Amino acid sequence: MLQPTSGRIDGEHYLQTTPDTCLWGRLPGPGRPPALRVASGATVTIDTLSHEGILEDQGRDPVGYLSRFGVPAEGVLADARDLAASGVAHDYDTDGPHVVTGPIAVDGAEPGDVLRVEVLGLLVRAPYGFISSRHGYGALPGEFPETAPDTGASGEGPREHNSVCVFTEVVEEAGRLHGIVPFGQGRSARFPLAPFLGLMGVTADTGDAGDSLHSVPPGNFGGNLDINELQVGSTLYLPVQVPGAGFYAGDPHYAQGDGEVALTALEAPLRATLRLSTIPRAEAEPLLGALGEPFAETAAHWIPVGLHEDLDEAMRRAVRAAVDFLSLTQGMERSKALAYLSAAADFEISQVVDQVKGVHCLIRKADFAPQW
Repeated sequence: MLQPTSGRIDGEHYLQTTPDTCLWGRLPGPGRPPALRVASGATVTIDTLSHEGILEDQGRDPVGYLSRFGVPAEGVLADARDLAASGVAHDYDTDGPHVVTGPIAVDGAEPGDVLRVEVLGLLVRAPYGFISSRHGYGALPGEFPETAPDTGASGEGPREHNSVCVFTEVVEEAGRLHGIVPFGQGRSARFPLAPFLGLMGVTADTGDAGDSLHSVPPGNFGGNLDINELQVGSTLYLPVQVPGAGFYAGDPHYAQGDGEVALTALEAPLRATLRLSTIPRAEAEPLLGALGEPFAETAAHWIPVGLHEDLDEAMRRAVRAAVDFLSLTQGMERSKALAYLSAAADFEISQVVDQVKGVHCLIRKADFAPQW
């Protein structure tokens, strides 16, 4: 267990998730005071919390809920216990599920700049997580969960949510961490962990200092992108909308398949170490093109992104973003950029469960290496 303040803390700054430093189900608005202020280029370690195990359909009691799966009280994170027991506002029916930590103000960041978020470290905080399916959500709403639909309740009476939350143990095998989904007569599906933060974003310019956005749909501010390529060694670029950028993070995952079809992936808490740097507008365009949406990269790939409520339009936006990127940064004719993308790039569905759907494109950097 990586309890708050224990174990490795690699960043120059350390931000815990507490009732004072987080929102639950909402994204920080322009009027929210920063939980932390850092210089451009600083490294920050954030103890992120998963919503799984603390939500209302799980009793908002992580000690009691996790005891059903054999987890002792000392095996529950203290910050999860504190948040669940706190007065932090959260409405299961109207708010998003995510615990969102921040915002972090980056000195000198101004609208029109780009915030570069480098993922330096992601440490597993607990040896378990959950994969959940809830009524009315996921890729097959109305078909899954195959339990009875939510019956509702009147007044303050009890409510049967009938969510299906699959407890997933984490074990080390052959020097690598794996998640285990048991099934049948003593069998299990075992898959390697690939941790990433599903939610990283900057504060949106909502035009109202008191307004905060729902945490589920992503947008040009980033947010709940659920791009599983954003693992250690990756970089996310976000167009700054308000002074200081107002960066935040949450929705930690231990693993996720493209699509995230059940509703959640393997949701579980991470200790994330990130470097936050401002790229002035004049420097950003030659590197990234005219950045209107989030953009990512790994050592091997450039990753343009398309977002829209309609999956077909999200795909079209991802293609346009990829063509624009190759044209503006590589000097590639647009017709040839489209031809290259059709022959060599992979367009993957980030997720189909967050109201605004996501498609990301993997462009191999090696294909554009200098010619000798």
